[in-house]
Amino acid sequence: MHTQEFSSHLQIRDVIIDDPFWNEIVKRVRQKVLPYQYQALSDCVDGAEKSHCIENFLKAKSVNARRKAGLPVKKYPVDKWQYTEENTDENAFLGWVFQDSDVYKWLEAVGYFLQEYRDSALESKADAFIRAICDAQMDNGYLDTLYIINDIDKAFTNLRDHHELYCFGHLAEAALSIYRATKDDRLLNAAYRFADLICETFCHSKKRGYDGHEIAEMALVKLYRESGNLAYLHTAKFMIEERGKQPYYFDIEHGKHTDGTAYRYNQAHCQPKHQKEAVGHAVRGVYLYSAMADLAKECKDTELECACKSIWSNIVNKKLYITGGIGATVHGEAFSFDYDLPNDLAYAETCASIGLIFFAQRMSELEIRANYADVLERALYNTVLSGMSADGNAFFYVNPLEVLPQASKEDSRKQHIRPVRQKWFSCACCPPNLARLIGSLQKYIYTVNSSTVFLHQFICGKADFSYGELQLTKQGTQFCIKIRAQKECALAVRIPEWCNNFDINCKYTVKNGYAFIEIRHSAEITLDLHMQPRLVKCSNRVRANVGKVAVMRGPVVYCLEEADNGKDLQMLKLDSTQPLEYRDGCIYAQGIREKADESLYSTYSERAFTKCTLKFVPYYTWGNRGENEMCVYVRVE
Repeated sequence: MHTQEFSSHLQIRDVIIDDPFWNEIVKRVRQKVLPYQYQALSDCVDGAEKSHCIENFLKAKSVNARRKAGLPVKKYPVDKWQYTEENTDENAFLGWVFQDSDVYKWLEAVGYFLQEYRDSALESKADAFIRAICDAQMDNGYLDTLYIINDIDKAFTNLRDHHELYCFGHLAEAALSIYRATKDDRLLNAAYRFADLICETFCHSKKRGYDGHEIAEMALVKLYRESGNLAYLHTAKFMIEERGKQPYYFDIEHGKHTDGTAYRYNQAHCQPKHQKEAVGHAVRGVYLYSAMADLAKECKDTELECACKSIWSNIVNKKLYITGGIGATVHGEAFSFDYDLPNDLAYAETCASIGLIFFAQRMSELEIRANYADVLERALYNTVLSGMSADGNAFFYVNPLEVLPQASKEDSRKQHIRPVRQKWFSCACCPPNLARLIGSLQKYIYTVNSSTVFLHQFICGKADFSYGELQLTKQGTQFCIKIRAQKECALAVRIPEWCNNFDINCKYTVKNGYAFIEIRHSAEITLDLHMQPRLVKCSNRVRANVGKVAVMRGPVVYCLEEADNGKDLQMLKLDSTQPLEYRDGCIYAQGIREKADESLYSTYSERAFTKCTLKFVPYYTWGNRGENEMCVYVRVE
């Protein structure tokens, strides 16, 4: 039985961000990224890969009209992951099987921004997309353009691969965001109708199906919290309980018998409550683990909570890049084995770090422990921000820790590594995912319960909670927290893992990485988090980083770029006996550059070298100055 009171995040309308670092990023996403992504989703960006997203909804509307009129509808194959102008008919569905989800994620981001900013132009763009989506929905609530266009008789016959439930999940999350911003319930009603059909198909009829790419469970919990409809909660729990049971549903679906090993990719090799290790496709994994944490909270399910804690520990202690990236291998975009974290082969998809943030937030609501917010912060300030260019018009899908442009072009093992950000992708899950995360940044700063306000992220601004208000401001490394409460309560402030020395101007007690401060109706608290550049080593079980260090300041990882340090970054060594200097947003270190060996092999002798100064820039800024080498880890002298 649970004795600890859970906490909950504040709603977006209850938090106003006013932060010298984040203001510009939030403004960039709202004013540049969202309009640009609207153009990309509408296939209006020259030189970018086509989305076909809106085109598919318009086709689906036309097909529905023909069905209602009793006219014949031509069928097309539903046997591919991607349908292109070269491999299918022009009247059929085009794009990836999950193409619908891109516009849903964009709408979700728009909804978040509209909750804080009135923007008639953005609202008008969203309205056009919402009309196209609602017009495409079938009378029974079904809404997936691949099957509506190509062959509705095959709906729900390939849950393992074809993402209908995944697309539903993003539809539901977009619908809730738009409704909370505008009170326009068209999209929300569409989501409820599809959810009702899913509940009837899978839970009420006891069909054992569950999604191949998880997210439906998270979305059903959100719809339950909004509507109070227990059917949504029961169906989410049903899908989690059925997942991984034998005989495997995916075996039944595809008419074969396997040992389930291949379903590690989908986290369906065993029931989630028995899973202890993060395996398979990294994005799918963290979306599942997030739903498990949701259900652990809603249902007070200790088995799911224990599984979440074991999986979290496995990720953080054995499978997490220093940048907050997860997914070490391009094969299956997946978690690899413990301590396998290659820098130059890393996948570290932007979406995976976003999913890790979802998981971390939910774990913070289950249990007060600073490690969850520490990891969230690490992913947010590094891999997530790296996924977007400084002008907001280009994106990384993959976030490596070492890049040699020549290898990206000529080494087939590294062709997934792009040395420069792309305008768009045919598989464009990451750009709108990034936009919706930045749009909902307010949700990750605070949580509250009946007696305590928890400050997890040091993002300045104001917050209103049920029994008071709080203002956070910053000057240098010093934070000022002004809190007014209608009753006696506690303020719990995270002491970050990167901070070895801090000062607080009042009495406090540290527990699980948080400084707990008693508040008697009002207080003004000063917190100084001493933030010095530091060298960070990796476990020597990570083969790629033996004899190397990374450079950090606060939560930000720094890297070397060719633009500042010349070619052949592997020739550089950092002198650990000399101090690091932080200046103008960069970190400078003394070191040496080895002279290149012209002979492939020669008798060992002391290396010739010259002294040099190494310049490190924030990892999230790399790749904004054209194609060049980059590395996070550097050899240490």
